[in-house]
Amino acid sequence: MRWVVVVPVKPAAEGKTRLAGALSAASRARLVRAMALDTVGAAEAAAGVLRVVVVTADTELRALLGASVDLVDEPGGGLNAAVGAGIARARSLGTGVAVLLGDLPALRPADLADALDLASAHDRAMVADAEGTGTTLLTALPGLSIDPRFGAGSAAAHEHDGHVRLAVPPTSTLRRDVDVPDDLVEVERLGVGPATRAALDQA
Repeated sequence: MRWVVVVPVKPAAEGKTRLAGALSAASRARLVRAMALDTVGAAEAAAGVLRVVVVTADTELRALLGASVDLVDEPGGGLNAAVGAGIARARSLGTGVAVLLGDLPALRPADLADALDLASAHDRAMVADAEGTGTTLLTALPGLSIDPRFGAGSAAAHEHDGHVRLAVPPTSTLRRDVDVPDDLVEVERLGVGPATRAALDQA
């Protein structure tokens, strides 16, 4: 199974506000971009991934990504609208579609590839975050629709819509997104990508 991976990324100045107590606004913006770069890099390196589509209005991130990905303008209307715009681009390629959040700085390509292999056995599937309430990966086979419901309680909402919760190990780096300072401690323990490492060192 071949996949197009859609990665939505908020403008860096608006991202990760719950890290405000640990990082300055400038450091948070650098971190948002760095985590997105490492997430996209891991996705590009994962077996089975044909292309990565990034949806963002962040001009600096777009310049850093360059020609290595398909860039889609953020349409406004929040995260789910951005995901929808990316899905529309991905569907034109006739592959499976996977939505991957852009704050997985410790993501290993093999962990993503393993999850996509599991997802290929289901019409629609998902991977929950480490707490089990959020969603880090959402998939659908070719020709099937996705109704993104990212936000509080998204794992339950996606399951209700028919996405099978995949049996991804608790140790998978795919489950380790970053929202609060404790999450940074955990991803640093796992080993973050080079862009995130540089951003954290600068902070």
